[in-house]
Amino acid sequence: MPTSSILEPPPTASHVAPHAPLDRYYGEEAKRHRYVVDLFNQSAPHYNTIEKMFFNIGLWYRGFSLKRAGLRPGMRVLDVAMGTGAVARNAARLVGPSGRVFGVDPSIGMIREAQKVFAGPVTRGIAGHLPFRGDQFDFLTMGIALRHVADLGETFREYFRVLKPGGTVWILEAHVPPKGLGHWFTKMMWGRVIPGMTLLATRSQPAKLLMDYYWDTIDQAASRETVMDTLMAAGFERPTYRMAHPVCEFVARKPSPSS
Repeated sequence: MPTSSILEPPPTASHVAPHAPLDRYYGEEAKRHRYVVDLFNQSAPHYNTIEKMFFNIGLWYRGFSLKRAGLRPGMRVLDVAMGTGAVARNAARLVGPSGRVFGVDPSIGMIREAQKVFAGPVTRGIAGHLPFRGDQFDFLTMGIALRHVADLGETFREYFRVLKPGGTVWILEAHVPPKGLGHWFTKMMWGRVIPGMTLLATRSQPAKLLMDYYWDTIDQAASRETVMDTLMAAGFERPTYRMAHPVCEFVARKPSPSS
């Protein structure tokens, strides 16, 4: 399989941003990718501590959602931005010994943590330039990481390229109610409680900063309409959206020759 650079490419004329600029963290936009990778590298040893604070409910939900979206034994899966392996380990269980799961992530720190719980092949790479040939996978997954890509359009075109005809893309993301009590409560939890609990549990300023940055990317993320429109523009058909507060799921399929 060909290799690719993990450096973020410059935006194109048709650039679709995953969220509004947050230059108070990284200055100019060109420095965002390096900032995010460094932040994940520094926070990687503490990332699963954050999951445990919520009793690993997220791990269970990932497996439930993947199965509901159609992940089955024998499938060949690519988990993009695999982090510490929360999606990959669930996918490996569902595809069983007759299937195979591959992981890709730009952060070497997160990859090292993932390899403690996931035995499949892993490589460094970014969503917009995947180090794989086309038409390779039955299922492509991305868990709570869409906000960190360079360009939604470029990312989805890459997803379309590496999926086999008829293949499925599954994206799990954070959800924020647009207004009212739900928005206030989510902002309180993600913006104040979770960063504070993270610092208390880990004693790590980078881990706390990651949670601060998480909230701001969630709050400023592209709308679900933008995500679904961009999926369709990339060639995917029948995109669906399902909300299960505090997360949401996007599922779409690459057309098969018979469709």
